[in-house]
Amino acid sequence: MAQDSVGLPSDFQFWMRKLSVWDQASTLETQQDTCLHLPQFQEFLRQLYEALKEMDSNAIIERFPTIGQLLAKTCWNPFILAYDESQKILIWCLCCLIKKDPQNSGESKINSWTQGLLSHILSTFRSDIKEVDLFTQVLGYAPTDYYPGLLKNMVLSLVSELRENHLNGFNTQRRMAPERVRSLSRVCVPLVTLPDFEPLVEALLTYHGHEPQEVLWPEFCDAVNEAFLLKKISLPTSAILCLWLRHLPSLENTMLRLFEKLMSSERNFLKRIECFMKDSLLPAAACHPAIFRVVDEMFRYALLETDGALEVLATLQVFTRCFVEALEKENKQRCQENQWRKESFQQTALKQVDIQLKFAFKTYFPYASPSLVMVLLQHPKDIPQGLWHQALKHISEMLKEVVEDQTHGSCGGPFESWFLFVHFGGWADMAAEQLLTSEAEAEAPEALLWLLAFSCGPGAGRQRRAQTMVEVKAVLSGLMKLLRSPTLSARDLQAAAGEGGEGAPRPPACQQLIRRLLLNFLLWAPGGHAIAREVITLMAQTDAIMHEIIGFLDQTLYRWDHLCVEAPRSRKLAQELLAELRGQA
Repeated sequence: MAQDSVGLPSDFQFWMRKLSVWDQASTLETQQDTCLHLPQFQEFLRQLYEALKEMDSNAIIERFPTIGQLLAKTCWNPFILAYDESQKILIWCLCCLIKKDPQNSGESKINSWTQGLLSHILSTFRSDIKEVDLFTQVLGYAPTDYYPGLLKNMVLSLVSELRENHLNGFNTQRRMAPERVRSLSRVCVPLVTLPDFEPLVEALLTYHGHEPQEVLWPEFCDAVNEAFLLKKISLPTSAILCLWLRHLPSLENTMLRLFEKLMSSERNFLKRIECFMKDSLLPAAACHPAIFRVVDEMFRYALLETDGALEVLATLQVFTRCFVEALEKENKQRCQENQWRKESFQQTALKQVDIQLKFAFKTYFPYASPSLVMVLLQHPKDIPQGLWHQALKHISEMLKEVVEDQTHGSCGGPFESWFLFVHFGGWADMAAEQLLTSEAEAEAPEALLWLLAFSCGPGAGRQRRAQTMVEVKAVLSGLMKLLRSPTLSARDLQAAAGEGGEGAPRPPACQQLIRRLLLNFLLWAPGGHAIAREVITLMAQTDAIMHEIIGFLDQTLYRWDHLCVEAPRSRKLAQELLAELRGQA
């Protein structure tokens, strides 16, 4: 924090000038400037407090001679007091000025003056509601003696007016002027986290006028989105959907927050990522195709920028699963509504309504073959486990036709087919498990080998995929021999994987695929449990590979949970390994 306080004197002078100009936010221009700078000013107050708490009152006055003026001006600015945590931090700063045992009349005077400011802050928006007069004047209400209950009534009145505005349509005599809606959104910037204002925030977000341009103030949308992500405000899905549809930067910031969590604190914690996604309402809002396409494009760019990072792939699959779940829930509700209408009205036209999706899947995946999308959308849990092999073979054949023969109406080239497939990447993981757990065959099924080779990445052409299939088939052959061996060692497994041998090194994607096969073997083979830790030690030569193994175990357990896979010994080993490796990482 010492580093942060180096620039405090210059920042102090800047904010002193700002507070003087704002002059209690008496004009629309100064109100706009105040709202624009509220987050930065709050951060300045926080840094100021970090400096003040390390000093006594005499040192504070010596370093910041005009601190009394700055804090006093701040105390009388209702916009600052209403914004987020500014009031709390301001109280902390004032408390630093109080001398516990005043030695002279000057120190006692400072204590008394400080206590007066604290008393003013603590009474603001409670027993003394004079500051509310500022907001009511801006919103067009005449000043009077206000009571606390009037604030709630004023909010409800404005909400009603905004909703009537939506219902009245082009009836201009009863419509709220766009300028007033914009002014209202500007005034609400510092108030979005206050519970009493939530109905007004929601009404503004869901407001639909007929203006050619957006009427809500951009900073209002930013403030609402930030408060929502920090869980300082609770809003329904419909309001968040409206926010993201009318203000794209808010949706982009939400996705960037997801990627930040993915690359930092929540890395390889898919359950936490799922919780964040659901709390952020991203999957539910993505039921609207416009939102889905933006989210999907950001995942596309993230994959391209990170060369298909496993963390991004895993998160895309979590998002897709949550999105499909939300879509099914929405369509189920829609079907129930249709059924209710049929039963209530008994109209012939309604009786003939087919149960359909609100939006066709082609709307969400415009470059993909519709038939392929429907096959990938199948939930493995709904397919008997004995038929998983057939389902995987069917998916492989359809993808191969699309990629190598360009059939099924697909467009966009191999990348689009790969990008579609990795949305539902659990199928590739199932293919790897099937190859290792199915009854021994003379040769591994070509269809499943092709599916694994294709999952490595879109850049591999037909020749590279064929080479990968040869490599994987050779490794599988060695693993199946070890599966029947009475004894098993880490060196045997390393030899079966072809590591340390002569010849050209395998491409990174192929190496990654073989590591996943080895990890699957350790989880499923009876003898793999005893050597799992030794094999992983040999395998994890770098931090990147260590994180890759942790990600595999986390993703495997996550997938098993959703498939209700019953494999107690394998699950227990995966959980133990994951806990140990996370402790080492």
